[in-house]
Amino acid sequence: MRSSTSVEQRIDERARRFLATAPAGGYKANLTEFVVFGLKQGWACIFGATLLAVLMAARLWYPDNAALARNDFLTIAAVAIQVLMVLFKLETLRELRVIILFHIVGTVMELFKTDAGSWSYEAEGFLRIGAVPLFSGFMYAAVGSYMVRVYRLFDLRFEAYPRRWITAVLGAAIYANFFTHHYIWDLRWVLLAAVVIIYGRCVMHFRVFRRQFRMPLVAAFLLVALFIWIAENIATWSGAWLYPSQLAGWHPVGLEKLVAWFLLMIISVVLVAWVYKPQPPEDQNGRRREVPAPSTVRQ
Repeated sequence: MRSSTSVEQRIDERARRFLATAPAGGYKANLTEFVVFGLKQGWACIFGATLLAVLMAARLWYPDNAALARNDFLTIAAVAIQVLMVLFKLETLRELRVIILFHIVGTVMELFKTDAGSWSYEAEGFLRIGAVPLFSGFMYAAVGSYMVRVYRLFDLRFEAYPRRWITAVLGAAIYANFFTHHYIWDLRWVLLAAVVIIYGRCVMHFRVFRRQFRMPLVAAFLLVALFIWIAENIATWSGAWLYPSQLAGWHPVGLEKLVAWFLLMIISVVLVAWVYKPQPPEDQNGRRREVPAPSTVRQ
């Protein structure tokens, strides 16, 4: 694994010794790859999954008359999760910088969106900025944690990755649209088309156990956005926040939010790409194949 923590290196070594006798072909080999893929994905999601479990537990069992407001409890729990991730060497300090950046970007958006009435939190507790409890930023940090961890756990490499300055401009435009669409035209469909054009040629290469797989990067964006949408349904059910249409009674978040999460994925990818520069895939001899990015955006 690329840039693994010491804990992950030990886990990886033991897992490889355990799987050394696994068949190299046939359905058992495919089953092994599938199981390892699921375990790695679960390991990459550890921050978000733990935070989501705390949200659900607070919804089910946190007492309404507790001296500590539930939102304050969630903020303290989120801080504790982050501290433990670093102390137990489940995240590197380099990754922590990216996660903090996600936290800041997300909190700024939360402050604006709650003021605009896009969604709301319970007005309780002291650990908040205005109407935004501080644990909300950790939900964006959970996405950042997943992105940086999955990048190295699967040794991600990219064929025909667009120039990073182009993706940075696109990411900035997407982030701006989350604010400006309240006052001027909503350009999300234009931005969605731009994502397909800019990233459409890019193919992601990832290694699970013995085998390396390929997937169009746009398809990977969509799959991750889908799982975030599922997590959002769980979070709104737990009462972490609610959309205006859910105030009278909870119901699943509309599928139209998938577009928003898909576009948010681009911001996530841009931030991670500036810390981990996207690398080209390797050839059969283990050498990197230099795949130049296109000099112009395909029309």
